Order: sequence, then structure tokens, then C-alpha cells
Amino acid sequence: MTKPLTTTTLILNYQDASIQQLIQQKGWRKLNQQQAVQQVYYFVRDEIKFGYNHDDNIAASEVLANGYGQCNTKSSLFMALLRALDIPCRLHGFTIYNALQRGAIPRFLMLLAPKRILHSWVEVLLDDTWLNIEGFIIDQAFLSQVQSAFGDCKNFSGYGIAVPCLQKPNNEFNNNSTYIQAEGIADDFGVFASPDQFYAKHGSNLRGIKKWLYRYVFRHLINYNVKRIRQYGLTANSK
Repeated sequence: MTKPLTTTTLILNYQDASIQQLIQQKGWRKLNQQQAVQQVYYFVRDEIKFGYNHDDNIAASEVLANGYGQCNTKSSLFMALLRALDIPCRLHGFTIYNALQRGAIPRFLMLLAPKRILHSWVEVLLDDTWLNIEGFIIDQAFLSQVQSAFGDCKNFSGYGIAVPCLQKPNNEFNNNSTYIQAEGIADDFGVFASPDQFYAKHGSNLRGIKKWLYRYVFRHLINYNVKRIRQYGLTANSK
């Protein structure tokens, strides 16, 4: 029943040498499933930094090579690593309101972005229970800078984060579901066996000249802004 949820695909290309080498170096095959999911989770959250790749439907090996990703591309890498460890997982597709990206995306670029953008999290079958795993999107270094700038513990939306409580987000994994953008969900597209199936049905966020500009110009400006926040924090003028 779960065999299709452990297979390789064009996007979940876990047979790629770079992914196999990573798993070998980390020793993840020596762990039980709970330990493996936890270690893969923190690797994807904190060692693959929050950032914007050139497209959503790139292969997991490319996300690993980039060293950064967002909700959709980090989901692909997370799934590929779990499937390489024979841990069943599937994709849950959504849209989110783009307003939660405000701050991570500079103000002048927000005007060009669609109001709703494709979003996904990973559902992992662990001990006969499906867990929703979304909390790996924002790395802890970036999150800590945003938390420092907005000290009040309250409902928060911005900088790629949408949570009920910024100071205590549900993004730590201990055999539980994790979330970091779920409060910004707009549409629910249901579950898919793979990201390949999701993008085949729902396409991508941008088309035409906007897609070209995003790929070659805009995302580099966004990534520069994200790196600056991670390194230097938020000033009063940048909030």
C-alpha cells in the first residue's frame, strides 16, 4: 500500500550520487525511523537555508546543491531523503496568501507577486500515524532574527512566517507535526503521491516574462535581502 510513497521520481531523485553520499556521511541508515526523520528534519531546516530557488519543480539533488530552498523545494529534498531511507511520505498541496512573504520579499517586488502562491508540506507515515511536516521551511538563524525584532508573543505573519505565536512556533520535531506557514493557507488541493504529480496538475506560480524576471533578476534580490536579515537582523527601517 505504501510502496508508491517510497519510490524515486524525476524530482525525488534520491538515487543521485550527492544524496546517497550525504546519507552515508550522516549515518542516517543506522538510525531507527524516528531518529532518522528527526535528523533529516533538522538538516533540511537549518543546513538548507531559507531562500528562493529558480523554480519549484527542480530535482531534490539540485536543492541540495543550492544549499537553500523554500516551502516547495525543501519539501522535495525532505521527501527524497526520507524515501531513500524507505520512510513513506507524500505531498500535501495548498496555496498561501503572499502577504506572509512581506519583509522577506522587498516591498517593491510584492506588487509583482501573485496574491496566492503554491505551497506544500510533507506528510510522513511514522508509527502508523501521518504527521504534517512544514516547520523546516525557515532556518533557525533567520527565525531568531525575526523573533528578536518582534518581541511580542502574538499572531504573526511576515518574513515567510505565519504562526499563532512567533516566540513559540511549533517548529521543533519530536515525533509530532510541525508548522511555520500554516496560518497563511488559502486553498487546500489535497494530497499527492509526489511533487511531480502536484506540479503536473497545478503548474507553477509565475509564467511568461514575470517568470523570466523572477528567475534571473528578482529572486537574487530577494535572496540578498534574506541573507542580510539572517546576518544582520532587522532595523527599524526594514520592518
